Amino acid sequence: MNWLNYQHLMYFWVVAREGGLVPAGKVLRLSHPTLSAQIRALEDRLGEKLFSRAGRKLALTDVGKVAYRYAEQIFGLGRELVETIQGKGTGRLMRLDVGIVDVVPKLVVRRLLQPALILPEPLRLVCHEGAFDRLLADLAQHTLDIVIADSPVPSGSVIRAYNHLLGSCGVWLFASPTLAAAHRARARFPSTLDGAPFLLPAESLTLRRSLNQWFDKHHIRPHIVAEFQDSALMKVFGADGVGIFPAPAAVARDVMEQYGVERLGEAEGVIERFYAISIERRLRNPAVLAVSRAAHDDVFVEGQSNHLRQ
Repeated sequence: MNWLNYQHLMYFWVVAREGGLVPAGKVLRLSHPTLSAQIRALEDRLGEKLFSRAGRKLALTDVGKVAYRYAEQIFGLGRELVETIQGKGTGRLMRLDVGIVDVVPKLVVRRLLQPALILPEPLRLVCHEGAFDRLLADLAQHTLDIVIADSPVPSGSVIRAYNHLLGSCGVWLFASPTLAAAHRARARFPSTLDGAPFLLPAESLTLRRSLNQWFDKHHIRPHIVAEFQDSALMKVFGADGVGIFPAPAAVARDVMEQYGVERLGEAEGVIERFYAISIERRLRNPAVLAVSRAAHDDVFVEGQSNHLRQ
């Protein structure tokens, strides 16, 4: 049997958690050379380097990150075992590590992940936000369970992953009450938007390209006041009346309640799609399955445009 020395693994875990040999040595009451020797023994056993030097500090390698995640689970289960036997715990705490592409609206993320938090089994949800390519790399290294994105894995990607469509919805345009009233009174929607102040996603984003096509189709020349990578920041500016902004129809009520804005109308034909990306062809994690079921049965039902319902 391929046995692992868990004492070595524990020393590695503490060094990684504490951020270096010196602080870990204080926690474990062990000398610097002793800890170094234990970690080298673990690296020899695994056949891979777990740390690399970053100046005077130690940084986890990609393999080290994988090992650290397993160590977290192993020693976390050990604590739960003791607590359960001693009557202090209620059983195993399931963990769900979710990568969230930074351009996905936070209100959509909250709606998508909420079902995982109300499962009968206790869950620790850990969210990691970042660029798509970085999150895909973490997924390939098994440090994430899924990645939530607004587009599928790019064609030609070296990372083998599977796209699971969670749902799609239309896009509505919102504005502060004063700005909404001004543009309702001028003309019929959407021609009333010609020359109106707009807050838009950055040019590199999928939604922006779709909106540009919609503007061209309806001969609308928006006065672009500001562009954003972060949709939450865009909504904050919109709430202050700086400009009209888009948001997914699936979270229209949340947008209006949270930011005190009104709906102007639908950018008909503009569709946002959201995916759960995994390294598994079929989703198996109970928490991920709960997210997927709720997305199909609830989250995106109300947000579908008339075009999608037909």
